[in-house]
Amino acid sequence: MRNFELEIFFSEWEFKAKYHLTASDMESMSMKDLLAMASEEDREAFENLWLGYTQTYGLPALRTEIAGTYDNLADKDILCFAGAEEGLYTAMQSILTPDDHAIIIVPNYQAAETVPLSICDATGIPLQADNNWALDIEAIAGALRPNTKLISINFPNNPTGKIISHGELDALINLAREFDIYIFSDEVYRGIELDENKQIPQIADVYKKGLSLNVMSKAYGLPGLRIGWIACQDRELLQSMERFKHFLTICNSGPSEILSLIALRSRDKILKRNRNILLNNVKKLEKLFAEFPDTFEWTRPDGGAVAYPKYLASDNCNQFCQDLLENTGVMILPPRIYNSDLLATPQNHFRVGFGRGGLDEMLDKFYHYLKKNT
Repeated sequence: MRNFELEIFFSEWEFKAKYHLTASDMESMSMKDLLAMASEEDREAFENLWLGYTQTYGLPALRTEIAGTYDNLADKDILCFAGAEEGLYTAMQSILTPDDHAIIIVPNYQAAETVPLSICDATGIPLQADNNWALDIEAIAGALRPNTKLISINFPNNPTGKIISHGELDALINLAREFDIYIFSDEVYRGIELDENKQIPQIADVYKKGLSLNVMSKAYGLPGLRIGWIACQDRELLQSMERFKHFLTICNSGPSEILSLIALRSRDKILKRNRNILLNNVKKLEKLFAEFPDTFEWTRPDGGAVAYPKYLASDNCNQFCQDLLENTGVMILPPRIYNSDLLATPQNHFRVGFGRGGLDEMLDKFYHYLKKNT
């Protein structure tokens, strides 16, 4: 597999840059704040936790709570992982063989492309940059082969924030059902749609061969817990993934499972707080970019904690991002990070994150840099 460009970039800059204006998660909370949400029973379970091995599938109470975030699933339809990345990797390794073919939307989280491409042939389907990042279902249909095994999607999308419509999702499911194809759906931003009316069903709820990937890191803002999961009605596939997990982490962190259980039992409160942060912060971004209409083209994302503005100036966008970082300490994600091995990607868009606190100071630094240099 090729190097994970985003993680290499973050390894160098995430804890060195003064202003992290491209974070893809929500503002996190302290252990004290999270435990304040716990019932007496859950707090006692955390304090008296036996620090031994845990069940590979995940803590039963946690799986039951996760199943409750879906409309039609039970605890047996849930397999927990050490973060979303392990879930994605395990799913691709369990479903795909060298004789198969996968279809992946682009742009996307790099692992959604790199991992399947290390196993089999793959085709990229672009979100249409000139059409509000629309997904062309007919293009997916045209890319199908007799050996197509999986379609990988991500909505709300990272980095564009795009959410497809209910009708488009139905059309995609009908296509996959007709040809007996798995749909792998990265849903880590579900629950923090800027317009709640645009929320679409979770794929595992509505399609037997659908896999819903989620995690405590993004919408819930608790990446330090390192707990993710896949929901799927195909329990034989979940068992195959569980057996693959035996060669990876084997099981999850016991304390993290209890803390995730506490958070999920307060999910309505947490998600409401996080949506309010996003709705407040997105207005600040819009105000900034409106000040420089000749430099940026702004499109409000449908959901998630990131956006993908277009850079209109004639100079190189990658260099613009690097100059901003070196001169101000403000880190945004350059377009090269979303380069694809499957097709050409826009080189005039950069990723900003607006899910964390401290945005005012970051945007002030950004604003004064722009006033001086544009």
